[in-house]
Amino acid sequence: MPARLSSRLIGFITVIAAAVFLSGCGINTIPTYEQEAKAKWSEVLNQYKRRADLIPNLVESVRGFADQEKSVLVGVTEARAKATQVQVTLPSDILTNPDAMKKFGEAQGQLTSALGKLLAVSEKYPDIKSGANFMALQNQIEGTENRIAIARRDYIESVKRYNTELNTFPGRIWKSIMYSSNKDMATFDIAPAEMQVPKVDFGHK
Repeated sequence: MPARLSSRLIGFITVIAAAVFLSGCGINTIPTYEQEAKAKWSEVLNQYKRRADLIPNLVESVRGFADQEKSVLVGVTEARAKATQVQVTLPSDILTNPDAMKKFGEAQGQLTSALGKLLAVSEKYPDIKSGANFMALQNQIEGTENRIAIARRDYIESVKRYNTELNTFPGRIWKSIMYSSNKDMATFDIAPAEMQVPKVDFGHK
């Protein structure tokens, strides 16, 4: 075998061996975990948007029966507007910006609280509770709240895995060599009980 061809073959084998070695020792772990966390975040946003889209119809279904509960209706409408605005104007760096993530979480938390008050008010009005449209919307809201809790839990777990990889061996080595611009991702501040049991009950009977 000519020396030149042999040298090329050895070089090719060396490259293949290096690729196999590097793939097995974690060089791709950081970007893999990063993309996974971003996908989970997208699901969180999707579920929050789904909830926001349901709320106007829910408010209207209550308004006709409970106009005297104006403060509650106004409260949920304003909370929805704020949460929607925050979501629309999310900064591009929100996943690595704890302050922006906190602001987002607070706005969504206020909407959750206002929505809970609205559904609690409905318990006082049999005509509302017996309405087919209201019942269907309430079921959809409750289902969406459960999906939100699951999506947030999955995102938190993905972020924990990603951040751990960035700050422990061998991830720290790969970060310093290959991914120096990567930062820890921000997450939600959620009660442990909500993390363990993604179940929301607004008193629906």
